[in-house]
Amino acid sequence: MTATADLGTAEIHHQHRDVTGGWLRPATFGVVDGLVSNFALVAGVVGGGAGTHTILLTGLAGLTAGACSMATGEFVSVSSQNELAQAEIAREQHELATNPAGELRELTLAYQAKGVRQELAEEVARALTAEPDVAWRVHVREELGVDPDDLPSPWSAAGSSFAAFALGALVPLLPFVLGASGLVPALLASSAGLVVTGALTAKLTARSGWFGASRQLVLGGLSAAVTFGVGLLVGTGVS
Repeated sequence: MTATADLGTAEIHHQHRDVTGGWLRPATFGVVDGLVSNFALVAGVVGGGAGTHTILLTGLAGLTAGACSMATGEFVSVSSQNELAQAEIAREQHELATNPAGELRELTLAYQAKGVRQELAEEVARALTAEPDVAWRVHVREELGVDPDDLPSPWSAAGSSFAAFALGALVPLLPFVLGASGLVPALLASSAGLVVTGALTAKLTARSGWFGASRQLVLGGLSAAVTFGVGLLVGTGVS
């Protein structure tokens, strides 16, 4: 069997996970942020001596405001990132049209910098630049590090952020909805939520589950402790 035939019939034995998509970061950040910030908020008002009604009202307000804020922030940031990328893509297309020799030289140097010998780099660059619709895509990927055909969706980022934050923020409120009046049930529920989200995130990123769970638990616990202490001090001072 020839080398060409081998290449043509080669099997793909593994598939990479999407590491550039627009959902994992906002979803993970949203769950953790919702859980930590709302538990810290609840801990703060509990430390200040608030009753169950005030705790629930504060928690629901924090959930709604935080979810909307997260969704808005993600939508605007991803949209702005895409707009910047599109502006640079348009600039690259203009440069290819007005200075093809210079752009060919840039692409050749880019391949040489990756270890390709000069003659082969020039040959590859000329072949890719021969087709205008291919040329600008190659230049964008090489010079900007962006895939112009796979820009993140602002709607996906906003939606996943909203849902994730709301889900995380709901965890510390559930004990109060079910009749709890102290902070301990919310602390236990929030700790469990931090451990679970940390372990799941670590699994997605091929890290140790214990590492992810403990990192989430420690950082979330510190945030809640600081807020509870502030609420305790302010509540005592006000009373």
